[in-house]
Amino acid sequence: MKLLLTNIKELLQVREPNILKVSGAEMKELPSIKNAWLLIENDKIADFGPMDQLPELDADEKLDATGKIVLPTWCDSHTHIVYAGNRELEFADRINGLSYEEIANRGGGILNSAKTLQKTPEDEVYEQSAKRLEEVMQLGTGAVEIKSGYGLTEEAELKMLRVIKKLRENYDLPVKSTFLGAHAIPKEYKEKPDAYMDLVIKEILPKVAEQKLAEYIDIFCEKGYFSVDDTNRLLSAAKEYGLKPKIHVNQFNAIGGVKAGVEHQALSVDHLEVMEDEDIEVLKGSETMPVALPSCSLFLSIPYTPAREILKAGLPLALATDFNPGSTPSGNMNLVVSLACIKMKMTPEEAINAATINGAFAMELSETHGSITKGKKANFILTKKIPSYTYLPYAFGTNSIESVYINGKAI
Repeated sequence: MKLLLTNIKELLQVREPNILKVSGAEMKELPSIKNAWLLIENDKIADFGPMDQLPELDADEKLDATGKIVLPTWCDSHTHIVYAGNRELEFADRINGLSYEEIANRGGGILNSAKTLQKTPEDEVYEQSAKRLEEVMQLGTGAVEIKSGYGLTEEAELKMLRVIKKLRENYDLPVKSTFLGAHAIPKEYKEKPDAYMDLVIKEILPKVAEQKLAEYIDIFCEKGYFSVDDTNRLLSAAKEYGLKPKIHVNQFNAIGGVKAGVEHQALSVDHLEVMEDEDIEVLKGSETMPVALPSCSLFLSIPYTPAREILKAGLPLALATDFNPGSTPSGNMNLVVSLACIKMKMTPEEAINAATINGAFAMELSETHGSITKGKKANFILTKKIPSYTYLPYAFGTNSIESVYINGKAI
């Protein structure tokens, strides 16, 4: 099956195969071809170029993209899509003056979601989660990471990971799975947190590995949750099972989690709303991808990741949604890109790079996704007729997507 798109107003994020991520000043550059064509063969990008160099091509389907822009689908490297129910009542509590931490301290937050998930049948959790996945695909996401962490018991954590596995089997886009058993300390372990870490490391982790339910390991390294010592202990144990770290750090406090992540060769360190100079220094020279979650900052009214300082230091940056029921009930990567421009002062070029090629890097998908590159998967967005790609983050309340293609097929 061959699909030929012609007269594309601008073909964005055109890269050579050896470009796996972009950093610092490189992020201001977004290679493109104006008035372009794109050839898709089966599920891969076969060829592309300017219209004045279009060769004679046989195609099963032709699509005139006059006035429309084509770019790679968003790569969302940090989500909690698998959960049960919602937490809209806590939303009202925050409006009435309670902080996220205060709500958590009185049994709300993550513990509330865990309680709901534990009593929700697995097939129902799957149905709710599948709807969310389909929604984000329609919004342009073509690769996604999903974490557990709303189980907090052996049975419920494994249930979540089985749901993630089923989503991967039933949907065509890449779905990466992360074990986040160390998301919060259950109420019954509040006075004995070390015993909960023993449960996660000695009881649940071996079963996750044995059943091949996750590729990555995560922990919420934060005051009131898990310490740097906990983080070192868990990541060391997970390494024995071949699970790579992707960890929550520096959301409310800088306590040394970034350094721990880099020392354990974490694929990414995520959140980073609070960054000290030493956190930025320790990331230099590492292969760890910093990941910002601006829609979480919007929803909780907390600081935004200091993107300009990170990029000024020559580091890369990825963007993700943090889609979850408590702090970011949205998987809209278009909004994330807009917020990065509006609130984090990233240029449209930087934000699009962060949400595509760097997001792919944060899921080990750089060789197959995240750019318009010959041989990569044909996962791309076709916009409506818009003036320029800057219009995408500018018109933050408008859905500018006409169609989304996954593996060369419109969804």
